Amino acid sequence: MRTMCCFVAAVMLTFWAGQARADVRLPKVFGDHMVLQQKTDAAVWGWADADEEVTVTLGDAKATTKAGADGKWMAKLATPAAGGPHELVVKGKNELKLADVMTGEVWIASGQSNMEWPLRASTNAAEEIKNANQSAIRVIKVGRNPTDKPQDEIPSNSSGWQVCTPENAPNFTAVGYFFARKLNADLGVPVGIISSNWGGTIAEAWTSKETLESDSGWYGPILERGKEFKAGNPNQPSVLYNSMIKPLVPYAIRGAIWYQGESNVGRAEQYAKLFPAMIGDWRKSFGEGDFPFLFVQLAPYAYDKAKNTGQLPELWEAQLKTLTASPNTGMCVTTDIATTNDIHPPNKQDVGLRLALWALGTTYSKADLVYSGPLYESMAVEDNKIRIKFKHAAGGLAAHGDKPLSHFTIAGEDQKFVPAKAEIDGETVAVSSPDVAKPVAVRFGWEDMAEPNLFNKANLPASPFRTDSFPMVTAGKR
Repeated sequence: MRTMCCFVAAVMLTFWAGQARADVRLPKVFGDHMVLQQKTDAAVWGWADADEEVTVTLGDAKATTKAGADGKWMAKLATPAAGGPHELVVKGKNELKLADVMTGEVWIASGQSNMEWPLRASTNAAEEIKNANQSAIRVIKVGRNPTDKPQDEIPSNSSGWQVCTPENAPNFTAVGYFFARKLNADLGVPVGIISSNWGGTIAEAWTSKETLESDSGWYGPILERGKEFKAGNPNQPSVLYNSMIKPLVPYAIRGAIWYQGESNVGRAEQYAKLFPAMIGDWRKSFGEGDFPFLFVQLAPYAYDKAKNTGQLPELWEAQLKTLTASPNTGMCVTTDIATTNDIHPPNKQDVGLRLALWALGTTYSKADLVYSGPLYESMAVEDNKIRIKFKHAAGGLAAHGDKPLSHFTIAGEDQKFVPAKAEIDGETVAVSSPDVAKPVAVRFGWEDMAEPNLFNKANLPASPFRTDSFPMVTAGKR
């Protein structure tokens, strides 16, 4: 009798296990309250039995596919224009229903602590949280779990999609929230933020191993250094890409916003190669072409309180070079909203706003919108002065506070920079010094704690720059 009972129990367990395997399953990035990218062929994917037919519907949109031999399936759903709420239904041998699904604009918000920085710790937090009844804004926080191998699922400690309310908003990425709020206000569509970030992390942790292995000269030391790290360290090469970016693929997105670089300041020359490589890496993974990638140029900060090392200006330059070299990128300058004694400036409102301006002016083609501060374009030597020409100076330049322009320096062939007089002339700046009779180069804001006062008429600050290519202080640091 006991043998028969054991046999029956074994049969039932096998039956139940078979039933469990038969269930259609979605990855954790899908859920109630989610936002799907509007007006595109959005991927919906998951797992089922081999060869099981799976149907996905969202309103009038419908797609049918079959699971492969490995049980994986993917359907492309033609999503409607922005709106909702909808119900997403996934049906195989079982049926899944996701409620309160919106279609709108989806952005990834990634980087280190200044992107992770919560709304509750930002400027005017109490008032901002009180006013955070923004049901068209939805956020999912990707959990932490650095892994050596690329994953199919975001970490189990991820939050799930949350509707923006005063109860949920305090822990949202502040930059992501203010970015989404501006897009929602100007576009009138739901906005979904996939918040995938981790304080204190380096860019190579967010970059695939394939990319890092593609150039041993630049990235070989990164891979070698990674062998000193203990398991679970978030700054091992590729571990955050593996667990916090790759599992999001191929979720349909409009673009990404990025705030990172503080942990790479000491290797700015390398960052100029690594950062655009990482951007290309993500674009290749998502397979959506050169999607918009908007980033924050770091705020001034005393990285070395004993002296002005000059490493941060070189990181600024690396970011500026990325803007120039990588298509469909945007850069938000923050030299005027810094706290030089604190690496986490609490004013995230202007950061989110300025990133949104780039998106509105470029991605969403809003006409006549000034979305960038002045960016260095060219120089011309005129006797004993150098004239600097800027892009994004339409309408003219301005000095904040009606004071003389600050943080300009000039040098002759001896490469010794001295403080310079700088005067606005329309959309250019003329730079000179009585101590430099034959100038060859100009630098602007070229110090770690520089808070210069050159703006355009749209009240957006100019990016630090240099016209020279003299030796870098971070040269050779890998």
